Amino acid sequence: MSEMPEIATGPDGRMDIADVPAVEVVLTVAMHLMSAAAVACGLAEEEDGRPAPPADLAEARILITALAGLVHAAAPLIGSMHAAPLRDGLQALQNAFREASPIPDEPGHGPGEALPGR
Repeated sequence: MSEMPEIATGPDGRMDIADVPAVEVVLTVAMHLMSAAAVACGLAEEEDGRPAPPADLAEARILITALAGLVHAAAPLIGSMHAAPLRDGLQALQNAFREASPIPDEPGHGPGEALPGR
């Protein structure tokens, strides 16, 4: 397996975005969208005695649709090694959304399901 290239940091220890490979930027954005969508679907757990936030399916729909667009657009460029886990995560979130919905969308009409190539 090849090693990740060393990314240069400045004197303050921060990375220069110009030195970050595009695939890493795409994967990082996708992970943020997945995390936010999971919380919005009500999948967050209680932490430090604080209750988990309630599900917000309107927010989840936006986040899952944005993730689907990113995955659909980037998959041919980032390769199946990176795209497959993103597709799996997207599908898991779409299923969680459907389960959390009091009135599930018709098949093919859930968040991100109407994108071409799905």
